[in-house]
Amino acid sequence: METFLAVAEERSFSRAASRLHRTQPAVSQAIAKLEGEIGEVLFDRSSRDGTLTDAGEVLREYAAKMLNLRSEASGALTELRSLHRGRLNLAANEYTSLYLLPLLDEFRRQNPRIKLAVQRTLASRIPDEVLIHSVEFGVLSFRPDDSQIRSIVVYRDDLVLVVNPRHPLAGAGKVSIRQLGSQNFIAHNIPSPQRQKVIQTFKKHKTPLQMGVELPSLEAIKRFVEMGNGVALVPRLTAVPELASGTLVMLEVPELQTERKLRLVYRRQANLSHAAAAFLKVVESYAASHGDPYSFQPDRGA
Repeated sequence: METFLAVAEERSFSRAASRLHRTQPAVSQAIAKLEGEIGEVLFDRSSRDGTLTDAGEVLREYAAKMLNLRSEASGALTELRSLHRGRLNLAANEYTSLYLLPLLDEFRRQNPRIKLAVQRTLASRIPDEVLIHSVEFGVLSFRPDDSQIRSIVVYRDDLVLVVNPRHPLAGAGKVSIRQLGSQNFIAHNIPSPQRQKVIQTFKKHKTPLQMGVELPSLEAIKRFVEMGNGVALVPRLTAVPELASGTLVMLEVPELQTERKLRLVYRRQANLSHAAAAFLKVVESYAASHGDPYSFQPDRGA
């Protein structure tokens, strides 16, 4: 098409050959091959000035569009490589989204033209979303079993017991699990491995676990505890603002010291997009500059 347009614009096979730095026989051969493929004569050979036939005039318009599209595509890919455009899709649940916020802030500072989309997804579904290419990254509080998924530990967190500042236990600092047998727990209504561990720990210590209220979000749980309706076990990350402001008080429960490791997961065989590769670098550099509880530790075998 490029050769065809050159001949049409120069109105001469010899001038087109000079412009393209090719021999005239090579240009003539390219045009003959094109005519053979489409089954039409494109140039009036009886004319000395390379006049186009009707078929040539029709093809000229499309040829120009095709070469313009090629140029646009090349430019778009250059912009993509330079991170001047692109999109990054991630999956997280209500809790793990909080870990992402400072990283997304840093990523946007470095790459303001990349569009970010974090979809809220149940943790149990995130591995599937990663594998079916719905998202490039997911954030989980457990290591997925699927060998097709690569896992990197990126944050260390733990469960904390929170109470209202006016709660009778608020000033204790530390309580035993047996002291909690009479307390009303405000719990999340979505089953999780962490919830099951807590239930098993209470059983192990022969202490009743009274979950009198179940709510659909961690925000709702914290607000209900602030109102004085009971106690709750929540990830420390989710309670940072309330603990800092004093609207909630944290108590240590030695028997319930449960570390949670947040993991960034993605497809093991993935060819990461330019935006995704840049995000991974931000995660690593952020951990290096901020230290604990941030980290960048690929799981063994990951």
